[in-house]
Amino acid sequence: MTAPSTIRAVHRSAYGGPEVLTIGEVPRPTVLPAAVLVRVEAVGLHRGDWHLLTGTPLLLRLAGFGLTRPNQTIPGMAVAGTVIEVGPGVTRFAVGDAVLGELAAGGFAEVVCAPEALLAHKPPGVSFEAAACLPVSATTALQGLRDAGRVQPGQTVLINGAAGGVGTYAVQLAVAMGAEVTGVCSAGNVELVRSLGAAHVLDHGKDNILAGPARYDVVFDLVGNHPVSAFRQVMAPKGRFVSAAGGGDHPWVGPLGTLLAGMASNAWSSAPFVPLMAMPNVADLADVAARVEAGTLRVVVDRRYRLDEVPEALRYLGTGRSRGKSVVTP
Repeated sequence: MTAPSTIRAVHRSAYGGPEVLTIGEVPRPTVLPAAVLVRVEAVGLHRGDWHLLTGTPLLLRLAGFGLTRPNQTIPGMAVAGTVIEVGPGVTRFAVGDAVLGELAAGGFAEVVCAPEALLAHKPPGVSFEAAACLPVSATTALQGLRDAGRVQPGQTVLINGAAGGVGTYAVQLAVAMGAEVTGVCSAGNVELVRSLGAAHVLDHGKDNILAGPARYDVVFDLVGNHPVSAFRQVMAPKGRFVSAAGGGDHPWVGPLGTLLAGMASNAWSSAPFVPLMAMPNVADLADVAARVEAGTLRVVVDRRYRLDEVPEALRYLGTGRSRGKSVVTP
């Protein structure tokens, strides 16, 4: 049977808000030699989707995403689905395999061409919905705690933004690493963060997280609502400050100024500031997926959307109020 020449997708030709998105027919992608075609079953949303939609901060455009208009017309990066065609150079996958991966773009579509190097096998015991919520967010949490934070058993870890897409994973992973976790979130999410294993939960609306006797071996900041100098007040003398936020949303450079200031502060502090640059990593994807299948890592889903509701999904994402993850299914 001949495959259809078009597929349904969310596409755009300009940077902007959700209003620039159009849902309709686009040409079906052609498989590349070192890639596979994946029938998309679910796409997870994360903060990067908003930045790539709006093209902000502007410095982002200089990183190869397109200066005046986006190079990638179909957004969506965190994908889970089924392989339906295999390129001639592919060795790890076959038609029918269930996969998940972090792509450059193209996920908000019925079919996407995905490089083999960016995909991991989806364990049978993990749903497509849960699998799509792992790329970017869960791997960022893992790399932030394991590699940047170097979390060890018995340490104390403060997670600022504990109820968000990365934070819900970070709380659980830090606990699994043997740490005593303090989570910071809004009042409405206190019970959620506690249910994920946090020993202590602070409400950022009423608790002063920078006061009190507690001293943390690792601070994992996912919000950027306090300067690094303030967090240093509650850090152990040789603690590590891991920033995946940077602070501020400068329209031109985003968090770059804050990140540079934090790195400069390492010159006079024994507690290093470590900017987190999480990278796609298939082994890490397989790691977090195995934890979900084993029941030791929980995926918190806030909202579910259909493909034609992607503009609404991204509008909600842009509010910054997401609780855990939101996911799109075709």
